[in-house]
Amino acid sequence: MTKVGIIMNGVTGRMGTNQHLRRSIAAIRKEGGVLLKDGSRIWPDPVLVGRNPEKLKALAEECGIERWSTNLDEVLADSYNTIYFDAQTTDRRAEAVKKAIAAGKHVYCEKPLAEKVSDTIELAKLARQAGIKAGIVQDKLFLPGLRKLDYAIKSGYLGQILSIRGEFGYWVFEGHQEALQRPSWNYRAEDGGGITLDMFAHWQYVFENLFGRVKSLSCRRVIHIPERIDEQGKPYQCTADDAVYGTFELEGGIIAQMNSSWATRVYRDDLLILQVDGTQGSAVAGLRDCKIQHRASTPRAIWNPDLPVAFDYRDGWQTVPDKAVYDNAFKIQWEMFLRHVAEDAPFPHDFLEAARGVQLAELGLKSSELKTWVDVPDITLD
Repeated sequence: MTKVGIIMNGVTGRMGTNQHLRRSIAAIRKEGGVLLKDGSRIWPDPVLVGRNPEKLKALAEECGIERWSTNLDEVLADSYNTIYFDAQTTDRRAEAVKKAIAAGKHVYCEKPLAEKVSDTIELAKLARQAGIKAGIVQDKLFLPGLRKLDYAIKSGYLGQILSIRGEFGYWVFEGHQEALQRPSWNYRAEDGGGITLDMFAHWQYVFENLFGRVKSLSCRRVIHIPERIDEQGKPYQCTADDAVYGTFELEGGIIAQMNSSWATRVYRDDLLILQVDGTQGSAVAGLRDCKIQHRASTPRAIWNPDLPVAFDYRDGWQTVPDKAVYDNAFKIQWEMFLRHVAEDAPFPHDFLEAARGVQLAELGLKSSELKTWVDVPDITLD
């Protein structure tokens, strides 16, 4: 068993605590580490880093972790720690990642990597020059529903893909009567908030890995809820968008529409729903499930609003069965990155991919401001 020192910065936040610490690193430790090709195992030995010592100590005790610190420079200087992970707020990430690269650490980060595409490209170049391994979280690709959708696409079941329609989000309480369920910084642009910056980085890698690269886009971002209550119970003005409505043209002429909103109430099967229509069939995927309908079983719909609907349109859809035991999406990608570091196993989700995600968000902001379509140029590090 080989121990791997991992600096985990920002794990006192919601995502860092639940997905990366409890459900990923702590779960891997309970399972005895990550199995390598040669039969040996690596065991993550994290040091939790943040600004609140009480929270860090409590989390460390809960997860059976011995090390925690409020001094990032100190843990970066320790050669025992070979991996740096960042789940801080977006506005703090780029500076810390740059420090980690300079210290020779392999780097794994939550998305978005930075607020500006120019900063992500700089970090990607620095990582390449330093010869370190760098990865970005792209968790949606490992969700059961999207893995089943990918299987349906690659099997040829859908034929030529024509269009995608996506709905994502839910109602985030403002905090006046009900407690807020997302951090208040998410709704302040000056703190790196905004659903466009947050979610377009996700939609970029989902589109690119399942369907094709985005060639152009048109979107409109808005602030539907102008005032919310922060964690101290004080009202504040929202300066970051809480909804964005986008249309994307992908390679091959595929048209995708994605609505992302923290100001919508859910009347669908899941918090994320993607409907993909093709010449031979269609698929509807959520976080865990995927349903399909082939051309041969497509009903002949006839428009007649003067009569009640004669049948349930959902009856003609089949459920894609579970073909495996699906582990936590974040944990799967953590295991991939640890193998990437330990034995150079493939890991395609690098900082160049991170740059493309931030680029899409940046162009989305530009499109909304100009109220026009914008093209998406390719990014290279040369």
